[in-house]
Amino acid sequence: MPATTLTLNDGHAIPRLGLGVWQAHDNAAISAVTHALHAGYRHIDTAAVYGNEAAVGRGLRDSAVRRDQVFVTSKVWNDRIRAGETAQAIDESLQRLGIEQLDLMLLHWPTDGRVAAWEALVRAREAGKVRSIGVSNFLPAHLDELVDAIGVVPALNQIEHHPWLRQQPIRAAWARHGITVEAWSPLMQGRFEECPAIGEIAAETERDPAQVVLRWALQQDIVVIPKSVTPSRIEQNAQLFDFSLSDAQMTRLDAAEREERLGPDPADFAF
Repeated sequence: MPATTLTLNDGHAIPRLGLGVWQAHDNAAISAVTHALHAGYRHIDTAAVYGNEAAVGRGLRDSAVRRDQVFVTSKVWNDRIRAGETAQAIDESLQRLGIEQLDLMLLHWPTDGRVAAWEALVRAREAGKVRSIGVSNFLPAHLDELVDAIGVVPALNQIEHHPWLRQQPIRAAWARHGITVEAWSPLMQGRFEECPAIGEIAAETERDPAQVVLRWALQQDIVVIPKSVTPSRIEQNAQLFDFSLSDAQMTRLDAAEREERLGPDPADFAF
């Protein structure tokens, strides 16, 4: 069976599959987390701006899985980065989640104040509040700025990634630093019918199109965090480690690239 974890550049392991909980609130978020953990997920990805950290924490506590077996990620939102309040934001996330340590904390976007915020993440790691630290939506110039100023390389960068947007230049830059790539919107917002190769390969492998796209990412050593609150989808998205795509099938999906974003562009995102 293929490995279910990757090793970050700081030596810590991260599960290659996680549950994303963007737009999941209250009881839906609680149920999604508990069901995912029951289905075998060991990685939950949330953020302060999602407004569901407390619900995620409740889901963690309601599950039968020990806390030390679950990798929990959250993110510092832009207003706290700009205000110089990253340290406080970390403490508040921990309090809402009801945990003593985050497995991974990210700066959500490369907004103004990011260098000071990165330094605050480094201090939080040294204090034991966070095991690993990283960024989200950072471009190579942003990375160079952090490393030049602080001297600490992020463990991970979470970016939009799917067959329409492979982000090769960014991935090459991260590879030089040993930075793990994690994909948000890995399922292209469900627009599989617009990419014929996905349906063709799904038929060839007798798999669901979502499984094909997620497996494509996993075979590139990209961590995926598909979002769902539907129990059957949560279970289906987890069934990725008992099949593989051929080199020819991988190449066909690579060829779907059209440099199309489904979310904001980090170069001009101003929220």
